[in-house]
Amino acid sequence: MDHNELCQKVLELDPQVRFAGVANIKGIMIAGGQKENIEKLLGDEDVSMSIHYAFQKRELYTNLAYKLGHEKSSITEFEKVTMITLPLNSHELFLISTEPKANYIKIIDFVLSKLDS
Repeated sequence: MDHNELCQKVLELDPQVRFAGVANIKGIMIAGGQKENIEKLLGDEDVSMSIHYAFQKRELYTNLAYKLGHEKSSITEFEKVTMITLPLNSHELFLISTEPKANYIKIIDFVLSKLDS
């Protein structure tokens, strides 16, 4: 399954999903996007900053991998949105944002099952 197809499936999976996309280490979105008719919470510069922070956080967790195993996902809950990050490889992240009370475990399990197949 290609990245755009996976992003579309995640957007359709749950009405609580706001965004699904793949970003590269340069901070460029290479697939996916926001669900239609959803108010954007971040401008373009803020999205780039968010991607940068996601890669920084992944790098920090990578330092613990020798003891804990490799990171499978990361969840950050804010008042207005929940952000989910799944590493695809060393230079790409799958990024998802949802409404605050979404069932993010179901969403993560879905993505991981598609990535494993």
